[in-house]
Amino acid sequence: MTYQNFSRAQLQAIDSAHHLHPFTDHKELRGAGARMITRAEGPFIYDSEGTQILDGMAGLWCVNVGYGREELAKAAYDQMKELPFYNSFFRCTTPTPVLLAAKLAELAPANVNQVFYGSSGSEANDTALRLVRHYWALEGKPTKRIVISRKSAYHGSSIAGASLGGMDGMHSQLYGAVPDIVHVMPPYSFELALPGESDHDFGLRAARAVEQAILDAGAENVAAFIGEPILGAGGVKIPPASYWPEIQRICDKYDVLLMIDEVITGYGRTGAWFASETYGIKADTITTAKALTSGYQPLSALLVGDRIASTLVDKGGEFYHGYTYSGHPVACAVALKNLEIIDREGLIDRVKNDTGPYFAAALAERIGTHDLIGETRAIGLMGAIEIVKDRGTRERFAGGASGDKIRDLSIANGFMVRSVGDTIIMAPPLIWTREHVDMACDRLAKALDSAEADLRRAG
Repeated sequence: MTYQNFSRAQLQAIDSAHHLHPFTDHKELRGAGARMITRAEGPFIYDSEGTQILDGMAGLWCVNVGYGREELAKAAYDQMKELPFYNSFFRCTTPTPVLLAAKLAELAPANVNQVFYGSSGSEANDTALRLVRHYWALEGKPTKRIVISRKSAYHGSSIAGASLGGMDGMHSQLYGAVPDIVHVMPPYSFELALPGESDHDFGLRAARAVEQAILDAGAENVAAFIGEPILGAGGVKIPPASYWPEIQRICDKYDVLLMIDEVITGYGRTGAWFASETYGIKADTITTAKALTSGYQPLSALLVGDRIASTLVDKGGEFYHGYTYSGHPVACAVALKNLEIIDREGLIDRVKNDTGPYFAAALAERIGTHDLIGETRAIGLMGAIEIVKDRGTRERFAGGASGDKIRDLSIANGFMVRSVGDTIIMAPPLIWTREHVDMACDRLAKALDSAEADLRRAG
């Protein structure tokens, strides 16, 4: 029996009876019923009523090559027939993770040549935390345990990932966070820049908050700084150009490792294979997942720099860490084909030189002039708009619900976006054309127009 044998109402009832969703108020959801997405093709998703919705979030930051790729389905099928699973424990491996590791080393920055597999970004960040602390212990510096992160950062929803991240709501439900993780201000100039402060100066000030945290703790106690090149789930907060060079200088000065989380930005999102390349960052670890398979299979790859890998190999001793599905052969087969498609179709060059600049300009010119918009920002195919009551003062609407209202209206108009407080964020599939950008702006502008009267009436 397949889902076609059930009505939407029946599926929603079963969902409410048995399915606990992630990041959800379950009481609220079960009152309203979940939106049932039943199929997808190219850049569009379709619900159970047949409604076509332009996907502005690439699933969940991941479906970079779009939906309905028969090559990816065939890669999974062929691998399943030959070898559906074997583990990477007991001195064993299978061919596809080996070949994928070599491909990732080829694509990654020059100092990054090793891969540790998992099934999600959360797992990969757990691995990165353990590996970095283990590295310093092997180097005879076990006191270097503190990791500096940032407020509003998202590094996963496992206990370690949520501890590394900087989201207050997640912290309040940890009931015992991983210790020795410190959070500093993010590079979010829209709300945190001082009056008259230039982007350049703000970027330096935000970076030097990391330096101050190192000095407060003592460099001999600080293992690493972790950061997303662009804070994604925290609101697509794009740092000023001065930020990452200063972070790099600070980490080098105090011998602090640099952990870069590219779960969202990896594999073409910013117009480069990795945003580390976009910003010229020399990382010691790079966390990747999501678009590695375009979401067609769950897979993460922690890319490990030579400094850490050399110590791990040269010093020897077992690293007591791993997952049943580390290097899953089917997921790795899909990843290899996915990377081939991205390269063959020139999607990264398209984002860098065509659709990315067009997307930024369209947001600024067609959305940024609306009376509800305080700022638009974009890099590659990744963007955000700030909802405000007053463009001059950047005053927000009361209650913090403006983003949700505009999100819901946008989806009703056929454009899937995500809200983070009073910010609307977008990260569409890399297959978007200029026509899709125009379609998105039309539907988003209509949502803004529809929302304005109600928002101003409510205050």
